[in-house]
Amino acid sequence: MLFWGIPLVIITFFFMEFVAWATHKFIMHGLLWYLHKDHHQPEPGFFEKNDAFFLIFAIPSWLGIMLGMIYSYYVFVFIGIGIAIYGFAYFLIHDVYIHRRANWLKNINNSYFMALRKAHKTHHKYREKEDGECFGMLIVPPRFYAAARKSFSKKNQKK
Repeated sequence: MLFWGIPLVIITFFFMEFVAWATHKFIMHGLLWYLHKDHHQPEPGFFEKNDAFFLIFAIPSWLGIMLGMIYSYYVFVFIGIGIAIYGFAYFLIHDVYIHRRANWLKNINNSYFMALRKAHKTHHKYREKEDGECFGMLIVPPRFYAAARKSFSKKNQKK
């Protein structure tokens, strides 16, 4: 069971990047823009309506783990765990690192993480639901790496 469980968790984690990309592009910037809008057009307060999307991803994870355990169908348990790990990574990278909603993970000096921030800033330059780009979280378009490497090397030269 564990032999195929760990690869299934890893596959699910990486598959979730594509699920998140499609959800972000077609649902958050489409039908459910009214929930996502305050993420692009900030309103006062710590919480956003956009935070409701946490539930959209947490519920399938929870159901997979719970029902998989109840019915001893462990494929769903491992899929649920993969979704949960992706959700935790999304929270750490998107909310904590990129948007600085907590005071940890501020100073990561790495060209990948700098490219991630640059891509996300490009996404947020669009204040409306149309004309967006860079909808993913972990996969960064190659053009952002060159700029990130340049600013990374400048930071290292100053030291």
